[in-house]
Amino acid sequence: MVLLVEGADSPQRAKTAINLIRYCPDEVVAVLDPPNQGLTTLETLGIESRFPIISNLSESEGADSVVVGVAPSGGLVPETMRPAIREAILKGWTVYSGMHQFLSDDTEFAALVASNPGKIIDLRKNTHRTVATGEALSEDQLRILTVGQDCSVGKMVVSLEVARELQRRGSDAAFLATGQTGILIAGDGIPMDAVVGDFLNGAAEALARRYSDNSILMVEGQGSIFHPRYSPVTLGLMHGVQPHGLIYCMEAGREFFGGMDVRIPEIGLQIDTYETLTRPGKHTPVIGVAINTRKLDEQAAREVVRELEQQLKLPVTDVIRFGTEPLLKAVSSMKRNG
Repeated sequence: MVLLVEGADSPQRAKTAINLIRYCPDEVVAVLDPPNQGLTTLETLGIESRFPIISNLSESEGADSVVVGVAPSGGLVPETMRPAIREAILKGWTVYSGMHQFLSDDTEFAALVASNPGKIIDLRKNTHRTVATGEALSEDQLRILTVGQDCSVGKMVVSLEVARELQRRGSDAAFLATGQTGILIAGDGIPMDAVVGDFLNGAAEALARRYSDNSILMVEGQGSIFHPRYSPVTLGLMHGVQPHGLIYCMEAGREFFGGMDVRIPEIGLQIDTYETLTRPGKHTPVIGVAINTRKLDEQAAREVVRELEQQLKLPVTDVIRFGTEPLLKAVSSMKRNG
């Protein structure tokens, strides 16, 4: 695949591209980013890779698909990407898009697909129209949901890292993808933020039941229960998945919700609220904290981890920088305790 980035240079805007580079390196050929041709992905995206940054698709030897690698607010496809999408369809490639704006509904692209061998896969397009049953999910299975301080703080990365490490240690743990990037990585999942509101809980419940044979489910969270824009999808997951435990995800130094002049509530209030709202009538504990320390140097990162551990009396780690061990121990302890 070729990742379409077009000048996006932050983990929030280019998170799809960044995580495909991290988790699907054998499937990536290049990054299409004309403004930054000649630079490295470490310089532009903050992640080291062997993939060249190219200015047009003709430079992408061996590719057969392109992926819209950005996640802009509102989910509109950047106009600057239209020529590359058009060219990919004419080449007979597959175009993957996780935008809320469906490429398959675009008049120009639909006409091109109708007369050319290329195709479009809109990852957020779905037909989930079933309400939740409210029936209890298996109590023999451990379900852990990542919840967050805000959007784009690492909920997918934490769920995936913990699931993969559990698998490496012999567990049949499964990662449940609930957003476009996770679906691309896992090859399965439900785009929760594109499900009609009444059916959010039902979609989350159905996804959990799909993996009823796995003993541990690591469920990718979405949004934040406190976010003025994106709280519904968070609550739908909390109620539909019926998790036994939560991992709270945050970014060091973030004070305001992304793209808004609204201050994030203090961490103690957030954790208390998540624990109260997750499973009505049952206490669902936050079992650990995953903190993204990308803006801190090594010493400052270790210090903030120590401070949070002392403050919250919970295991804390940055899963990319320091590994998953504290969270694995917390998950394993829940499993032993039933």
